[in-house]
Amino acid sequence: MHQALRTRNVSRPVYGAPAAPGPRPYPRPVRSLIDADALRVLHRAARVLQDELPDLTDRLVAAIQDLEPAYRAAVTSDPAATWQEVHRSLRHSVASLIDPRGSRDAARRCSWKIGATRAEQGLPLDALLHAFRLGGSLVWQGLIEETCRTAPEDVRLLVHIATDVWNFVDEHCSLVADAYRQVERQLAWRRENRLRVLAGALLDGASRIADLPETAHALDLPEEGRYVVVAVAAGSPSDGAGARAAHGRDTRVYWHTGVEVDYGIVLLTEDEAEAESGGVGAGVGRAAGPGGDTGPGSRAQLSAVPPVPGGARTGVSTAVSGLAAVGDARRLADIALDLCPPTGGTVRLTEHLPAALVASAPDLGMALVERVLGPLSGLEPADEAVLLDTVATWLTCDGSAQRAGERLYCHRNTVLNRLRRYEQLTGRSLSRPADLVEVSLALTARGLRTR
Repeated sequence: MHQALRTRNVSRPVYGAPAAPGPRPYPRPVRSLIDADALRVLHRAARVLQDELPDLTDRLVAAIQDLEPAYRAAVTSDPAATWQEVHRSLRHSVASLIDPRGSRDAARRCSWKIGATRAEQGLPLDALLHAFRLGGSLVWQGLIEETCRTAPEDVRLLVHIATDVWNFVDEHCSLVADAYRQVERQLAWRRENRLRVLAGALLDGASRIADLPETAHALDLPEEGRYVVVAVAAGSPSDGAGARAAHGRDTRVYWHTGVEVDYGIVLLTEDEAEAESGGVGAGVGRAAGPGGDTGPGSRAQLSAVPPVPGGARTGVSTAVSGLAAVGDARRLADIALDLCPPTGGTVRLTEHLPAALVASAPDLGMALVERVLGPLSGLEPADEAVLLDTVATWLTCDGSAQRAGERLYCHRNTVLNRLRRYEQLTGRSLSRPADLVEVSLALTARGLRTR
């Protein structure tokens, strides 16, 4: 049996754990040519802002709450933590204006931590960057207001440091975005990895009852409901958007990618569940064989199963009740997949239950072949093949020698003569129900062995 928890070796970045988050080295910006007078004006105003940080923090928190709707919930739910976060950011930013060399690394670590923390909390990145730019605008406005108040004639000198101030803001916005995206990638990897573990355990039948609510929530599937499992080999629908897009609006399915086989956990609609359980419309028509055409009722039931690429082999389990039974459905889907011919096709287990019984017990199937068909082994291979092919075709044609003859391109009497010869050689009577069942199962087991 295939393992659902193993991962196929495909080129997907999400299956590799991302590197541990942390601020990357940031190149020192090229300083503009600022004369001593401009620096003196900047430092004087910045020191005043340092002394007024609590008031500056109040103003920025109010601005963020007023101008950035996504931040309002954070401010309302934990105002003290938000205020402290804003205060730390402003303190490091203003200190960097006074002592760039001594304060820059601490300021960068502070911004990184804010970006990482807000990513974990799910605050939108756009809202976070908007808050940082509001902070930059408020600091710049504070520098101008303080200079206008104490030395209006020096305001013109601030023009020389404007580029440096806004470069600092851009640097920290980029840093926040990097931190946010690194943590976001790590969280996404953790979520998908957890999802794969939960789904794999469910398919392997190893899921704990206590984990079912979490699994149902993660897979967006109800705990209760009727499910089938679809096993797809050699052409996975999970590798192509077309198969997923082919689902109807009412179809809910989770695809789990494996090494050799992909599995779909499909929630049946009420009509499909009724058809699977043998309700109205179920069993209309009959299957012609694995991968063959099916009757009208079977085609209606197939609406829950997505189309698969040409050449793919698909096995569909019988329906089970509840997510807790998905492991059983997965094992049945594997049996249906084993019944699929190498050329591809879809086998629904409900339409091939006798063959499934034989496939699930191969040793018993071979014993039945020896018991029922063994007496023909003394014939020439071609002669043996003709007899067995005739019996199999006659069974497929519901015991009609006329239709079997048409398929075999011979007269109906030739078919009847071959059937009588088979009965004479094996001691079996094709008119006896018990013998007929054994012959049918033996032919099925022989067909599976010769694939």
